[in-house]
Parts: sequence; structure tokens; C-alpha cells
Amino acid sequence: MKPGLNIGHQAVIHAVVTPEMFAQFDGEIVHRAYSTVTMIYHMEWASRLLILPYLEEEEEGMGGAVSATHLFPSAEGSSLTITARVDRLDGKSVHTTVTVHNGTKLIGQGEVKQVILPKTKISEMLKRE
Repeated sequence: MKPGLNIGHQAVIHAVVTPEMFAQFDGEIVHRAYSTVTMIYHMEWASRLLILPYLEEEEEGMGGAVSATHLFPSAEGSSLTITARVDRLDGKSVHTTVTVHNGTKLIGQGEVKQVILPKTKISEMLKRE
């Protein structure tokens, strides 16, 4: 990784809840609300935005762990703010804490771990499947 990524750096994503984000299984909508699956996607995306400027050309980030708590639902049309903050740098791992707000209300929180690996290593790991 290139130098410069530090504890406290933040990335923010803004999203509006759409029907594609509803809780659903096998195409059947369970709740017309922001799904936990989509929340985790947004958490990983915000965390990824933090590492992108610091990746060397031969490197890539790979998800290592996610933990999330979905605290409250958000209906269609709700405006969300997803904020990822670098919490810890551990060798080739970047750990972020992430919050999801609907206005001023905290609706989700969690942690994302990304491991920075050479692209060649990732290709080798995928060949072993």
C-alpha cells in the first residue's frame, strides 16, 4: 500500500432506499424496507472507498470479515448516510467501523476488515477451488 492511509480517515456514501434494496428472498419481498444485505453491501463499499487511493497497481483489497447490527428499518425513499472510519491498521489489514444513519437516527453499525493482497496471490487462491 502507498503511504498516507491513517486511523481516523473517513469515507461517506449517500443512498436513497429503492425497491431493489428491500428485504427479499428468491425474488419475494419480505419487508418493504432497507435490507440487512444491502446495508452490509454499503458498509463494504464505504470501507473500500478508503483503501482505493492507497492501493498499488499490483494490489487489491479482499474482504476478510464483516460484523453488522441492523438497529431500525428504513422505508422506501429514506435518505441514508453510510460513514466508514479507519479504526485500525494491522499489517496488510485495514479495519473500519461503519455507521448507517437515516437522518439523525442511527439505524446500523458494524465493522469491516479488508486484507490487502497482491493480485497474483488472489489469482492463485482462486485457482485452488
